Amino acid sequence: MSCQNNNAIVCPCTYSCGKHGKCCECVAYHQRVGEFPACFFSKESELKYDRSFEALIRDRN
Repeated sequence: MSCQNNNAIVCPCTYSCGKHGKCCECVAYHQRVGEFPACFFSKESELKYDRSFEALIRDRN
């Protein structure tokens, strides 16, 4: 599968990193470390920087 960077996408993540607009890189990174990217969370929950599965479930409920 080909994945091209799309820097035109407005990334909702407020953490400073080099993966903004590079969705495939971001998802791959978070998958490797057992987390979910910011775009899976509500704006309020994203600001807590807890990218765990448990945090995602709390956010969705």
